[in-house]
Parts: sequence; C-alpha cells; structure tokens
Amino acid sequence: MKLIASLLTAVALLFAPPGFSGQADSSEANGTMVLPAEDIAAFSKQLETELAQHGARVAIVARAGRPISELPPGVRYTHVAFAVYSNIELQDGSRQPGYAIYNLYQQADKPDRSRLIQDYPFDFFAAVPELKAGVIIPTPALQQRLLQTITSDSYQSLHNPVYSLMANPHNDKTQNCTEFTLNVLQASIYQTDDIRYIKRTLSEHFTPQPIQINPLKMATGALLMPGLSLTDHPGPVRTTTFTSILAYLNKFDLVQHHLEL
Repeated sequence: MKLIASLLTAVALLFAPPGFSGQADSSEANGTMVLPAEDIAAFSKQLETELAQHGARVAIVARAGRPISELPPGVRYTHVAFAVYSNIELQDGSRQPGYAIYNLYQQADKPDRSRLIQDYPFDFFAAVPELKAGVIIPTPALQQRLLQTITSDSYQSLHNPVYSLMANPHNDKTQNCTEFTLNVLQASIYQTDDIRYIKRTLSEHFTPQPIQINPLKMATGALLMPGLSLTDHPGPVRTTTFTSILAYLNKFDLVQHHLEL
C-alpha cells in the first residue's frame, strides 16, 4: 500500500486541478481555502489591476496549485485559463466592469471528464497554497480574435470532455485545461474551429513540455488513477504547460506583455 501511495503522489504533483487531491470543483465549493480570504481578495484585485493597466481585454492566466518545489522540472503552474474583461452582474442585479475567468475544470465526481466553467479571480485563487500567478497578454489583434472565439459557438466545440492530466496536445483523444487553452488560441490565430486542422498545425509548430517522471511511476499512475491516461502518447509523455504556451506565442511575436505576480 505504501508503494501505491507513493506512486500516486508522484503523479498527483503534476497538474492538480480543482476536484483533485482534496480540491473541489469551483462550480461546487471553490475548494478548501488555505489562505485568508482577505489575502486572496487582495491578490485577485492586484491581478485585475495589472490586466487593466495594460489594457488587456483577454489574457491567459495561470495559478500554482502546489509549491514549485513539488512540480516536475520546467513546470511552474498547474492550471491555466482565460481572463476576459466583462461587465459582471452582481448579486443586487447591478453591473460593474471586471474580469471573468473562463476555465476547463476536471469534474470532482468523474475524474476522467471535464466541463467548462466561468468564475472570477477570487474563485480562481481560492484554494491555492501560495499566491502567485503567471500572465500572458497577447497582442491586441490576437486578443480581438480570442474574444470572438470565446464568445462564439466555437468555444464549446473546441472542448473535448474526455479528461487526462497528461493530455497530448498533438491529438484530440483527451484534453486538459492547458490543451484547451492552446486549442482556443490556435483556433483564434487561424480563425477556424476545424479540430483536425488545429491539431495538424500544432503538430507542425508547437513544442510540448516533456514531463520528467520515472516511466514506471507514470505507467503505474495511469493504471491506478482515474483522470490520467497515456493512450494518446505514442512515445515519451509531453503535454501543454503555461511555459510552452508562452514560448509558442513568443516564437510568432504574439505576446504584448508577460508578467508573474
């Protein structure tokens, strides 16, 4: 039993989304708050202020669900989503400008399935152990295209609900939050929702992040853990990360600003 537990822990340290390792789906309970609510609120406001100061209508944001010391080499964040400048309806029916977060979340009750959820910066950071964020603000032209995609039917059509922690971005057999983000980016860049074309162009131009975990541990985790599949990897395990998305956009001069909070 100790061996199984250690194997599961090794894999769990990778991309723990809401609903995984004690964190609830944001649509249900927002996870277990580790940090004081006032600190989370202040950090969320700081993120929104930074985005607004740079005139961001759409940005890519990332959070760390675990300390970086527990993540594999090259992996800095565990969840990635879009922040979209919106008129947000408050409980009293009034509206105020702010940022809504568009996420793909693993389902708490079905770990091999995901769903698309819209929440807000406080929800996004509610269950993290430390307050840090990665931010990519695309060029204005790409922001406009992203906004068109996110507010269209294409956004839903790019979602594959078959979830895997280690989804291979070069095919559409499974999907995680970072691959979904990448799909939406690629759909916006090429102005298409043809998933076959999207995957073909990603195979030609996008370099995924190699995941450096003992292959035996990885294979054992795939056998024992719902929500982790390696069937879409014909060779070494490589997946999408915030870092690999940033490198991809930089390669084609599609980043207006990048910062870490």
